[in-house]
Amino acid sequence: MDLLFFYSFRNLLARRLTTSLTAAGMALVVFVFSSIVMLAEGLQKTLVDTGSYDNVVVIRRSSVSEVQSGVERIQASIVETRPEVAIGANGRLLLAKELVVLITLEKKESNSPANVIIRGISENSLELRPQVKLAKGRLPRPGSLEILVGRSIAKRFKNAGLGDTLFFAMRRWTVVGIFDAGNTGYGSEIWGDVDQFMQAFRRPVFSSVLFKLGKSSAFETLKKNVEGDPRLTLEAKRETVYYKEQSEMMAKFLRILGQYLTLVFSIGAIVGAMITMYAAVANRTGEIGTLRALGFNRSSILAAFLLESLLLGFIGGFSGLFFASFLQFFTVSTTNFQTFSELAFSFKITFEIIYKSLLFSLVMGFIGGILPAFRASRMNIVEALRES
Repeated sequence: MDLLFFYSFRNLLARRLTTSLTAAGMALVVFVFSSIVMLAEGLQKTLVDTGSYDNVVVIRRSSVSEVQSGVERIQASIVETRPEVAIGANGRLLLAKELVVLITLEKKESNSPANVIIRGISENSLELRPQVKLAKGRLPRPGSLEILVGRSIAKRFKNAGLGDTLFFAMRRWTVVGIFDAGNTGYGSEIWGDVDQFMQAFRRPVFSSVLFKLGKSSAFETLKKNVEGDPRLTLEAKRETVYYKEQSEMMAKFLRILGQYLTLVFSIGAIVGAMITMYAAVANRTGEIGTLRALGFNRSSILAAFLLESLLLGFIGGFSGLFFASFLQFFTVSTTNFQTFSELAFSFKITFEIIYKSLLFSLVMGFIGGILPAFRASRMNIVEALRES
């Protein structure tokens, strides 16, 4: 087996140009496949990491997101009385009634408009989200026209820097702070006092009620009681589940797109590998005859050429993954299909993506090499030696 491996590897090195071109085609396919899957993985991870497992989001029943939800004040007050709500160190409930709306802002680079989430927060909103840290400036004063912006918003949109003024909802809002939400969706939001936002946007209802559970195991009881209460038209979800659902549609679209593009490109890569291997068989007819004369059987010849094609696929797959891995250092933005708002996130590579990409490259190598390998193994010894 070692002899076959070195024989196949030596022949790849002997044909550097054709090997490089064929491997480059396979690398391109793997790069496209892995980059799009990494994009979907990054989107999903960004939104899932936005939530906390012990936090519960209560929204209107059948609402897709907070943007479409409406929770009346009396219903929010009923939820507030639930015994499952945790109590903080200061003796107050760890609960926040929030408002979520969309506004349009202009991007710095393209001057094109994009939807941005405006979140009206309550006194406990920051305590419920420990992943959010104040990076610059200060927190808005309650009852004022002051706002906090996520780091991603400050970087990508006009007039969103510290000390700048944004005009929306017929009022001018001063940016007094910039917060860092890590790799979460909160970094693509603007926060301010919920009461001021409700007045400015003329919204009589909240969008959601967010609170922390006193005991994580109490969620099923809480969910049953909230959704079964005839006074309420609400549903309760763990925050992690809520944000995972927010990512599913977009992530599914990206994965289907990746599979389609990969299928199209892989056909060309497989044909290229097949042509390369057929050319290798044709150029080494005499060599194949000599190997047969020395006692190598048909299965050994088949294995040698198939191994050569698999090595070609592995080299292409490894190269494609290598270059795709650098995409993790880039941040992209797109529209979340669930909320129709701008969301910034990074590519994310995982072990599953690595092994699937390499497996796919080996499959391309196998399909591209199996027929040429069969042709080489079936050659007649006398005819092969005669052509040498």
